[in-house]
Amino acid sequence: LIEIKRGHYDHWALYMGDGYVIHVTPVGKAVPSLSAGSETILIIKVTKELLNQVVGNDAWTVNNKYDCHCTPLPVGEIIWRAECCVGEEMAYDVFDFKSDEFVSKLRYGGRVSDLEGPS
Repeated sequence: LIEIKRGHYDHWALYMGDGYVIHVTPVGKAVPSLSAGSETILIIKVTKELLNQVVGNDAWTVNNKYDCHCTPLPVGEIIWRAECCVGEEMAYDVFDFKSDEFVSKLRYGGRVSDLEGPS
């Protein structure tokens, strides 16, 4: 997992090898949320790009933060799962979505809350 520091938030990507990462990027404009009635829902797309293009001038580090709680899936399965997502679009609520959760599910499988253990 690659953690990219973007000012007041962190962006996450999954390293695929040969300099490429898979991550999510916003497409289009915000749309009204059905629950709150405010424009907090965005459409994101899963993309595969070169790490240096995604990072730009931002600081980044490898951060496999759940390795202490869960064994990663085999590398071949992680890459297969990630490649299957490229091009997918999905809606998400900007207040609930976490890009680390998306890439963590690819690396470890299951739900992130299951990886953290009891609070």
